[in-house]
Amino acid sequence: EMEVIGKTTDAFKFQNDADFFAAIGNNTTREKIQEKLENEGLSVVSLIHPNAVIGLNVEIETGTVVMAGVVINSSCKIGKGCIINTSSSLDHDNVIEDYVHISPGVNLAGTIKVGKSSWIGIGSVVSNNVNICSECKIGAGAVVVKDITEPGVYVGIPVRKL
Repeated sequence: EMEVIGKTTDAFKFQNDADFFAAIGNNTTREKIQEKLENEGLSVVSLIHPNAVIGLNVEIETGTVVMAGVVINSSCKIGKGCIINTSSSLDHDNVIEDYVHISPGVNLAGTIKVGKSSWIGIGSVVSNNVNICSECKIGAGAVVVKDITEPGVYVGIPVRKL
């Protein structure tokens, strides 16, 4: 159990004594807080669970969390402030842009790009060589088999825009 020592604005009191992580699920809010911390010169770190499996040549930017049971295969790039949640898998050569949330149990095949601030719902599947543009929400259990080029909410098997 951890002691709460203040609010977000109190972080600056501890800037010389601690590293920081914006543990907030909402992509937009997480971005706003992480960018503020970084712009003020605070040390923002990434968190990687010891039971995650990370392949060769994987890049993970600051403020990203990789949870237990995650597998990230070779040559993936994960942006700033991402959540790669429990037991999700990212195969080779994926590009996950900044402030994306990959929910638990998501399976991304190879050579996938997920645009900034998108959210991939729990248990979703994305076929290989698919691009998902920025600002997309993919519903729980959805299956994405072709590119998504327009921001919005997508659900179903295969996905359709709501």
